[in-house]
Amino acid sequence: MSAPTPPGPPAPAGVDTTVPSAARLYDYYLDGKNNYAVDREMGGKLLKAVPELKMAAHANRLFLGRAVEFMAEQGVDQFVDVGSGLPTQDPVHEVARRHIPDARVVYVDHDPVVRVHAEALLADRPEITGVVLGDMREPEKVFRADDLVSRIDLNRPVGLLLIAVLHFLKDEQAPYELVRRYLDRLAPGSYIAITHLERDTHPERADFLQQMYESTSSPGQIRSGDEIARFFADVTLVEPGLVHIADWRPRDTQPYYSPEQVWGLGGVARWDGPARS
Repeated sequence: MSAPTPPGPPAPAGVDTTVPSAARLYDYYLDGKNNYAVDREMGGKLLKAVPELKMAAHANRLFLGRAVEFMAEQGVDQFVDVGSGLPTQDPVHEVARRHIPDARVVYVDHDPVVRVHAEALLADRPEITGVVLGDMREPEKVFRADDLVSRIDLNRPVGLLLIAVLHFLKDEQAPYELVRRYLDRLAPGSYIAITHLERDTHPERADFLQQMYESTSSPGQIRSGDEIARFFADVTLVEPGLVHIADWRPRDTQPYYSPEQVWGLGGVARWDGPARS
């Protein structure tokens, strides 16, 4: 007889634990503990129908680490992780500080659970690591937040991370324009990393997943490869370009997931747009 699943963390004030959260589902796929019964119930159903979701979550974390390391190697020492979810399993600040000990990192998410647990995790160096409770659809507010302004110098290059978040925006929410609004806040020489679920490999499974997420706090839209490429229209992709997540600068020391297992695309690009006035 298996042991019962332990309860999730106490819910912060104002958190609706009757509706699954994308951030907490992601935590569930990564075998985390910061999720609730409603997330585990839906996550179990999703994994039964689309078991590769667990592989996709792990592949995204590995891509994130490789992207942050690449940016740090280019001299970027400050990062903004938008739609970060819970910063567990080799989080951005730990990866960056292996290369730059005083790297500054700000996590941004709209889920109060993320803020509560991230603040506890990051309490050792609050002067250079912080959390913004904010909506990724409002970059102007995100970049005005005190917790970001006090740590990130927008007159210098920034590593902007949009990992597995843009597929939570439908076309009517103007996601392409949104990416440009983020870029317009960044200094030349900044970098942007994006991953996004793609529908070309398994269109029927993509449709099923999209439909299931309609009942969560973050419904969205899974796009084709050509549609995902449009997010990089204003930037210069670095090698190897926009590829399946596991094919972006893979390492022999990490597990490899085929496109059939992880139907997502990712890329890193340099922004050389106009300096801020």
